[in-house]
Order: sequence, then C-alpha cells, then structure tokens
Amino acid sequence: MIPLLPPLRVATPSDAAALADLVNFAGDGLPLHLWACMAENGQDPWAIGRARQAEKAEDGQIVVVDEGGGAIAVLMGYGIGTDPVPTDDMPAMFVPLQELENLAPESCYVNVLATYPDHRGKGHGTRLLGIAEEIARDEGLSRMSIIVADDNDGGRRLYERTGYREIAARDVVCDGWKTATKRWILMIKELDRAGDA
Repeated sequence: MIPLLPPLRVATPSDAAALADLVNFAGDGLPLHLWACMAENGQDPWAIGRARQAEKAEDGQIVVVDEGGGAIAVLMGYGIGTDPVPTDDMPAMFVPLQELENLAPESCYVNVLATYPDHRGKGHGTRLLGIAEEIARDEGLSRMSIIVADDNDGGRRLYERTGYREIAARDVVCDGWKTATKRWILMIKELDRAGDA
C-alpha cells in the first residue's frame, strides 16, 4: 500500500459496519441482496456483510476517508490479470459483470467507490480516484477500469470528469435483485507515467 496522509487511512476490521454500509451504497442494494441469499436460519444479512468486510479489511488494501469520526468514504479495488475469467459455472447475475472485467485486462479495477450521502459533494470521490491511480502506477499498471450502473448519473459524471470513457456495456441480470438498473457500463482511463492522462 502506498503511504496515506489524513484524512486517508487503511481500513481496519473495526470499520466493518461502515464498510458494509458503503459497499451496499456503491452496489445500489445488490450486496445486501447477496448477503440475504447467503443468510441461514434467520441470520441477519447485515451481520454477514459486516463479517465479510471485516475479513477483507484484514488484508490492509482498503482505503477510507476518516475525518475523526470513523470511515465516511471508501475505495476498494484490485488488479485485473491478463487471462479472462471463465463464466461458464458463474451465477447468471455475475456473468455480465465478469464479461466486462474480462475486457479490461491489466488494469486497476475500482470495485467499490462510495461516500455516505451526507458527506457527498466534498471531493472525497475525486480524492479516492486519485489514490487509486497512485496505487495503479505503484503496481505497474497503466490504466484504470470501473463498472457503473446506467442509472448512476452522478457516478458517471464523476468518472467522465476524471478522464474515464465508456468502452462497453452489458444487460443486467436481476435474479431477484430489485433495481432500476438496466445496463452495466465499463469505463476505462488510460494513465501516463507522470500524471493524469
């Protein structure tokens, strides 16, 4: 992980509740739908989400914005390799997402970028996208990728404003998830070595 200065820091397992909230915001309720599908014997889906986020935080790869009262914004991502991931045995709702990821080999994929609603409009998303680019360069990657819902107008404007361009799209497979989203859109930003493309 690259060095971070306040209000940025690496998430810890104690951030699990905020991370679950933020992941669910980013996914427009899809994460909660998946956690509910995983729940057994009356188990609380949020408890599953918090446990999963606590486990992910242990890897030390999640960046949060914390102005002193806990995590208010989050960045999660990973590098996409060169080989496409097969979709043959994948649940149908994940196939279009994976197909789009497969179109962005050797990129730094921004998997989650979210801010609590009452902290939006303060530049946290732009700041975190900049950190994602620093991480990408540090890992030797020369482009960024992100998948955004077609009805996420604010997110699309942010990504376009910071240099991302639409590359491809796939239809959403709802499989029980209640959403207005119709299409997933893959956006990519090419990076240069010195700074923003």
